[in-house]
Amino acid sequence: QVQLVESGGGLVQAGGSLKLSCAASGRSFSNDVMGWFRRAPGKEREFVAAIAWLGRTAFYADSVKGRFTISRDNARNTVYLQMDSLKPEDTAVYYCAGRGRQHDTTYYERADMYSDWGQGTQVFVSS
Repeated sequence: QVQLVESGGGLVQAGGSLKLSCAASGRSFSNDVMGWFRRAPGKEREFVAAIAWLGRTAFYADSVKGRFTISRDNARNTVYLQMDSLKPEDTAVYYCAGRGRQHDTTYYERADMYSDWGQGTQVFVSS
């Protein structure tokens, strides 16, 4: 059974930092693009960041570029999202996703390109 389990969410003041983790099990994701998405209250799910299989190439939404850093540890089958300089508008449930298709970075920003999803972890940024 494939599972993605996010952790690390919580409450933080604006300007603070959090690091999210996504632990995968059930199969190896070492050849997949991994992504982070988020859904804010009353809004649709949106792309946050994605990372290619070797971890050398990363993609970011404009809204988080320069503040968030995605990384991965394939030996641990884990993906991370370091979030710095957090803003109240970053408040959302954050979801980890696995592409399910090896060595393919096309349409990395589209949620429908990902086959495996975690349950999400809540991030709340207070002003």
